[in-house]
Amino acid sequence: MGDDARWLQGLQADRAAKDQWFKHGHDSPIPHALRHQFTALAYYPPNPALHLRLRLQPNSNTEVVEMMASSGPPRRYLKWGTFEFEVEGQRVCLWAYRLERPQGEDYLFVPFRDATSGKETYGAGRYIDLHYRADGEYDLDFNQAYSPHCAYSPDYSCPLPPVENWLKVPIRAGEKDFLLKGESR
Repeated sequence: MGDDARWLQGLQADRAAKDQWFKHGHDSPIPHALRHQFTALAYYPPNPALHLRLRLQPNSNTEVVEMMASSGPPRRYLKWGTFEFEVEGQRVCLWAYRLERPQGEDYLFVPFRDATSGKETYGAGRYIDLHYRADGEYDLDFNQAYSPHCAYSPDYSCPLPPVENWLKVPIRAGEKDFLLKGESR
C-alpha cells in the first residue's frame, strides 16, 4: 500500500473513531440529550493538497500570549513559531503555540479561522494539534482540522484563534460546521 493510500485509510479511520466517540463516549462533547440525533460529523472530502510537510520557523523571541476564550479567563500560550505555505495561490503564515507549562503530552496548538469560518465551518475557527518534534519537521494536515468542543455545547470554554491566525483564503479540508439531523444553515 502506498503512502497516499495509508494516509487516506488512517484519515478515514480517525474520522470513524471520532464519530463513534461523539455518539457513544461518556465524555463526548455532544450534550447527552442530543446524542440520539447525532449520526456523524460533516467533513470536507479528503484533500491531499492540504496535507503539508513543513518546517516550523521558530520564534526567536518566544513570548507569552493570552488567547481569549469563548468564556472564562484567557489561556496562556508561548508563541512558538510559524508555518509558511501556499493555499490557492496565496502565501500564508500560521502561528503555532505551545502551552506555557506543558502538562502531560507535549504538543503544538494551531488555531485558525479562514474564509469558510461562519459559512461552511464553525464561526469561531478550528484547530490542529501537532505532537512536538525537536527536529522542527511537521505534517500540517488540514484534513485533521477540527472544531473546538464549544462548537457542540456552551458548557465548554475554548481558546479563540488570534487575529494573526485569521486566513483570508478558504481551507476546505477537515471538519465542517456541526448541524444535527434536520438542521440547516
